[in-house]
Amino acid sequence: MAEAKTQPRLKKLYSDKIRAELKTELGVSSIMEVPCLKKIVLNVGAGFAVANPKSIDSVVTELAKITGQAPVKTKAKEAISNFKLRENLPIGVMVTLRGQRMYEFLDRLINVALPRVRDFNGLSPKSFDSMGNYSLGIKEQIIFPEIKFDDVELIHGMDITLVIQSKSAEHSAKLLEKFNFPIRKKQDTKG
Repeated sequence: MAEAKTQPRLKKLYSDKIRAELKTELGVSSIMEVPCLKKIVLNVGAGFAVANPKSIDSVVTELAKITGQAPVKTKAKEAISNFKLRENLPIGVMVTLRGQRMYEFLDRLINVALPRVRDFNGLSPKSFDSMGNYSLGIKEQIIFPEIKFDDVELIHGMDITLVIQSKSAEHSAKLLEKFNFPIRKKQDTKG
């Protein structure tokens, strides 16, 4: 007997409340013009795997714990002798989250992981690209509660990109603001 899965909290909030609010606030004519989150991409550049190829396996395991999804190893496209890099050598790990896992990860990122960052005072409002996507870098994977500090072999960072379908960066910023994403206000930016 299959159990009915409940909708993630942020997805339900978006469909029930945020979407209609954004339609009126942004003054768009159609509900389809309202910005929406399409996917979240997590990427770990594991250049240290060139010297120790087995270290990439621990990165794969940690990223799988964080996201609940199997990551993909990315390989070098060409050989670069100065960096002792050979073609097809695994040098990174990435995961693309969509649907329910995407909203669950976003919820954990906003409410659990980012508040655990040392000296955290908000994210930069300058991290939007021209398409309205938002990218942020995390220096330590141990901010996620799924990672046990004692089991960590190597501290590494990761890039997280929120791919948002919207007309502009301002529309994307409004969407993230509704999700309580911790972006600093423009007047108090220091870098």
